[in-house]
Amino acid sequence: MKLFCLMALLLFLLQAVPGLGLPKDTLRCLEYHGYCFHVKSCPKPFAAFGTCYRHRQTCCIDTTSNFHICQEEGGHCVPPEIRCLQEQVGLCPRRGWKCCTEV
Repeated sequence: MKLFCLMALLLFLLQAVPGLGLPKDTLRCLEYHGYCFHVKSCPKPFAAFGTCYRHRQTCCIDTTSNFHICQEEGGHCVPPEIRCLQEQVGLCPRRGWKCCTEV
């Protein structure tokens, strides 16, 4: 819930300043509570919905509402070459990255 409120505030502020608004495709994705991933296909349980950030990312919509985004759970997404002291369950927007609570 906190993340949703912060996103709404950020979108409002970005739209209030001319030239700083998000692309229309990204706004549409966020309106449907989607997430922008750097991969061309969405991880399960997400389904591809469109594009984000001027067609550079894929907009993915949750199909089950039973998922955990890494940052929402207090973790950090790190590349695979970095070792985690403690790994946790959570989705990262880049394929192959893992969610760590401590690096």
